[in-house]
Amino acid sequence: MTTETNIQSTEALDPWASTAQTPVSSDPWSATTASPTTAGDWLNGATDAPAPFDWLHPFQDAIIPFDHWVETGLGWLVEHGRPLFQAVRVPVDFILSSFETTLVSTPAPVMLLILFLITWQLAGPKMGIASLASLITIGLIGAWSQAMVTLALVMTSVFFCLLIGLPLGIWLARNQTAAKFIRPVLDAMQTTPAFVYLVPIVMLFGIGNVPGVVVTIIFALPPIVRLTILGIQQVPEELIEAGHAFGASPKQMLYRIQLPLAMPTIMAGVNQTLMLSLSMVVIASMIAVGGLGQMVLRGIGRLDMGLAAVGGLGIVILAILLDRLTQHIGTENRDQKVRWYQTGPISPFYLLKQKLTHQSANNLGEQK
Repeated sequence: MTTETNIQSTEALDPWASTAQTPVSSDPWSATTASPTTAGDWLNGATDAPAPFDWLHPFQDAIIPFDHWVETGLGWLVEHGRPLFQAVRVPVDFILSSFETTLVSTPAPVMLLILFLITWQLAGPKMGIASLASLITIGLIGAWSQAMVTLALVMTSVFFCLLIGLPLGIWLARNQTAAKFIRPVLDAMQTTPAFVYLVPIVMLFGIGNVPGVVVTIIFALPPIVRLTILGIQQVPEELIEAGHAFGASPKQMLYRIQLPLAMPTIMAGVNQTLMLSLSMVVIASMIAVGGLGQMVLRGIGRLDMGLAAVGGLGIVILAILLDRLTQHIGTENRDQKVRWYQTGPISPFYLLKQKLTHQSANNLGEQK
């Protein structure tokens, strides 16, 4: 009892005896030291006051968070719409694979002959010889396979542009209310820099040839839509009235009067779509699109002027060839009495068919 009483009296006399000892850490950088804010340092814990608005320089900082809106919307679209965009890949991939397999796997001499005959049939023998010489030049500089890949990409892009653009242009030419809303969209599509399309396309479709075709379709679509609208609207009103006077149905008016007269303008739209497709295919090489654009990109990355020049020359030759071909088809005389299948390499088959038809008709007449 006496000992316990002495201990209690000692603790009562020493006010620091019952204080818990803080363990000393061997790590001087440990988190045992209280921070200034937890220690009640109100100077360090105070938040910065917002800077006053500078009326002399009001646009130093963004007021409307447009970039945040775009990122949020694109993130939501990627999260919820990816199955839809992956489904869009299927027809594009099928058409592109068909064109690419045909052009690349066919032996070069056979493909040269086929392309020569097609060009001769569509644009005459002079254009056929020029196309043959141009394609041989591409082969001689070592860019044949890459040129065929680029041609497949351009053909696929133009195919889908025509598939979408022609019906859309015809509908907008007949519906002025819808045209008022679609024209600003076409303006935005046509004036947006080509590089801007690459980021959302990569997020939605990935990289490769198919996303390259998709971004090329978006970039090259407006000219064919605009010039289809223009061509149909430029059809003389007298011919429209004459068609109505003869009782032509809307379908007959479209296929017999409006589209034939608008064909030169529509072909100008096809020409512009082709040129934009070629330019975009080169830019799309940044997202792993193959072909001549990939040669140019590799040459730039390696500072290899020879490789870049080969790809550039191949692109120039293809562009000139396709441009002259579409221009010739668009400016062909509409009043020409000879049909396209009555001349060129197909004409012998047409003449043979005519001869067989006459012989069968004569045989039937003799039997009667």
